[in-house]
Amino acid sequence: MVIDPAIPITDWCLSDRGRERITAGLVQPWLPSVTTIWSSTERKALDTAEILAGHLGLDVQIKADLGENDRSSTGYLPRAEFERTADAFFADPDRSARGWARARDEQSRIVAACDYIARMQRKETPLIVSHGAVGALLLAHVLGQPVSRDLDQPNNGGGNWFSTLDPSPFWRPFDDERA
Repeated sequence: MVIDPAIPITDWCLSDRGRERITAGLVQPWLPSVTTIWSSTERKALDTAEILAGHLGLDVQIKADLGENDRSSTGYLPRAEFERTADAFFADPDRSARGWARARDEQSRIVAACDYIARMQRKETPLIVSHGAVGALLLAHVLGQPVSRDLDQPNNGGGNWFSTLDPSPFWRPFDDERA
């Protein structure tokens, strides 16, 4: 993503490197089985979903509840400060970190959004394009584990995926065709 403190976080777009990684990942062997694509309303997720949808000849379905955790109380934070606040977000899911939404509440929202998609797509194979913290909170639910930053995507610039059908290994780089 292109991080720009002058632009709202929800409007940050996918970087050129991010576009390259998503394009390189279009060879994933499971990708042709996808029949629907769902995305959060945030620009970087939509950029990703549009690349995938264009490749597969699908439309992008939008679901706002797939959005990243609400960090509007702080907006942009320098990297080290963001990491400390994200650590606090995951460390105590029942308490707000610096005014961010509580992880427990965000997890409930995300699980409900994914349950909705699963109910709507019973005979389909949906692909959900969202965000790292969203995935970590969903993984904790799917695995029946406590909310933990240990389930967050690796610090490799984003562009990772997992399957709730086989959530181990938790995160795989989308541009790794062996994944």
